[in-house]
Amino acid sequence: MRPARRLVLPLVLLLGACMPVASRDTPTRAAADMPGESALPPMKTFAVPRPAPPVASNADIARDFLDLAFTLESGRSLGMLTRFEEPITVRVTGAGPASMVADLNRLLHRLRTEAGIDIALTNAGSANITVQAVSRAEIRQALPQAACFVVPNVGSLREYQSSRRSSRVSWSRLTRRDRLAIFIPADSSAQEARDCLHEELAQAIGPLNDLYRLPDSVFNDDNVHTVLTGFDMLVLRAYYDPALRNGMSRNEVADRLPAILARLNPAGEGLPPQRLPRTPRVWIDAIQTALGPGANPGQRRAAAIEALKVASAMGWSDHRRGFSHFAMGRLLQASDPEAALDQFVLAQRYFGQRTDTTLHRAYVASQLAAYAITAGRADEALALLTPHLDTAARYENAALLATLMLLRAEALDLAGRITEAREVRLDSLGWARYGFGSDWAVRAKLREIATLNPAKRRYGAL
Repeated sequence: MRPARRLVLPLVLLLGACMPVASRDTPTRAAADMPGESALPPMKTFAVPRPAPPVASNADIARDFLDLAFTLESGRSLGMLTRFEEPITVRVTGAGPASMVADLNRLLHRLRTEAGIDIALTNAGSANITVQAVSRAEIRQALPQAACFVVPNVGSLREYQSSRRSSRVSWSRLTRRDRLAIFIPADSSAQEARDCLHEELAQAIGPLNDLYRLPDSVFNDDNVHTVLTGFDMLVLRAYYDPALRNGMSRNEVADRLPAILARLNPAGEGLPPQRLPRTPRVWIDAIQTALGPGANPGQRRAAAIEALKVASAMGWSDHRRGFSHFAMGRLLQASDPEAALDQFVLAQRYFGQRTDTTLHRAYVASQLAAYAITAGRADEALALLTPHLDTAARYENAALLATLMLLRAEALDLAGRITEAREVRLDSLGWARYGFGSDWAVRAKLREIATLNPAKRRYGAL
């Protein structure tokens, strides 16, 4: 099983810190209110998926597949491939967010059409996978720093609690997959519940590991991607390819992967491999200390410096170097905003212009635009934000999309385009309800971003 996840990438200047947790082998997601009756506009949801196809070479994808499928995040090796060999059925118990079942149906449709997996929703108690909506308090009682997680060979949280210290729920002792349970927070935002469904269901049926070297995948502890990507669907399609079977060794799978990937992803045959180096544990530990719970400010800053030193010593110029600068920027914002800005500029430089780091750049753009708005530079903020609105929509990140739109509304206000600003702000609220949940959370985000506008601060308009 995998650690209790994940680094939650912040959306704008003073949003809460990232929260990884101690390394375990239970696939989970780190924690994020359920809206009831609301005076805000109706919640918006995403319609047709627009996943971007993978842009990696098949040689790199084969290496990634093997490391994802045959290693737990703790570093423990798995001796065999385990998967479902029969059609997979999924049932839902408990009362989650109102959109949860619809989001689950959309996800199952994607798994059938994009990954070719025979999976469907059922009401039968004999379902292979049970998605149980329980309170966050119950989840944290089971795994204190998790928002959601998946466990083999159980069908309820009560069953897990009675078996948690036994080998029955050990992923490393699993020889085949027949019955699993995913625990989702019932009192979360719609987006948090959906993100949990994507991450935990993907691991319930597929690979259990995470790799920081993957720029365009939910199988990555940086938590940039929250819905399954084109890369992820290719990995899952290969995972269930008829040429593979339950119980195969790493070497047996490695022998068959080149032909599988050549058939499933012919575009990857002509791309040169990048062969990104493995991510050393010292960098992982430093990032988790810098952005996770339990450390004091001095320890966090020292860890972020260590992560940057490792990234530099390794000669990285990929997204991990960018994330190292982003982490440092986050930690410097309160104490040294100008130095933090420098780090965000460096993060954007290392994220580069690759198609598989588009979403990374959208996150950094939200930070840079916030600085521009604070300085009264409306045109600069609009130039930073405009290219990334469609990015947030493409990757179905309503929280990020709402944040970018609210920043755009403040920039439009600064530019004197008041009517347009009002329309953008109103349009953002439906996405904010999906992304942030309760009315108070949405209104808090509105106030947070409005405080960036120097005109509103000057005239006490907040």
